[in-house]
Amino acid sequence: MSKHVPPDASTSVQALQAEIIRLNKIIQALMNRAERNDSLRGSDFSLFHTAITLEEQVHRRTMELEAARLENEKITRDLRESEKQIRRLAFYDTLTQLANRSLLTDRLKHAMAASARSGCYGAVMFLDLDNFKPPNDIHGHDAGDLLLIEVANRLTGCVRSMDTVARIGGDEFVVMLGELDQDYESSMERSGIVAEKVRATIAEPYILIRTKDEDTATTVEHHCTASIGVALFIDHQASQEEILKWADLAMYQAKKEGRNIVRYFEHAS
Repeated sequence: MSKHVPPDASTSVQALQAEIIRLNKIIQALMNRAERNDSLRGSDFSLFHTAITLEEQVHRRTMELEAARLENEKITRDLRESEKQIRRLAFYDTLTQLANRSLLTDRLKHAMAASARSGCYGAVMFLDLDNFKPPNDIHGHDAGDLLLIEVANRLTGCVRSMDTVARIGGDEFVVMLGELDQDYESSMERSGIVAEKVRATIAEPYILIRTKDEDTATTVEHHCTASIGVALFIDHQASQEEILKWADLAMYQAKKEGRNIVRYFEHAS
């Protein structure tokens, strides 16, 4: 969507500006002629009167120009706000304000390109909450939403600003770490430290405050953990879909082995 002022509004402003300039030139010429005469009799008086009339037109047109300018500024602000809203809907999860799947895919593409340049590994962590349903079933969907929002905040606090946290649906989240290390084992270790930090942070108790109205609030305490699958990537040795699938498979392995643990995707020998 264009950020420019619509052509018709812009043209209106330009036309008013041109008319005001033209009228001012006429007024100046008439005033100069009147000042060269000793009296304002006859046609000279008529010219002077015309100049005054034109000045009133200039004043009126100037006010119209200011109104048009303010309207154009409002239109521009509205267009920019619309663009922001469209971008938020296209690339961000509406509940948690995290990246959605589309933005995650784009960020992963850029991370793979950066990996190709630097020779450093990156990592994708796939998280699934282990105990998400009870708040929804017992306390309603608003309690579940509060839990998801708090999980999102905790995840964001566990990573660097250059990393990406995304919600890709339901109670599934993805954390993408870029620029780890050129050494595979070192990258495993660094991503493992972050994954364990995430696991421990998610496992801390949740105090969810549900507000019904200004005077009524209900406090819900909930305990939740996450099963985490991690897959490392470097350069373009695998596609974005394959990397996410690897992390997903590792997450299911964590589920199978007892939940609230971290597992890595292991390539077949």
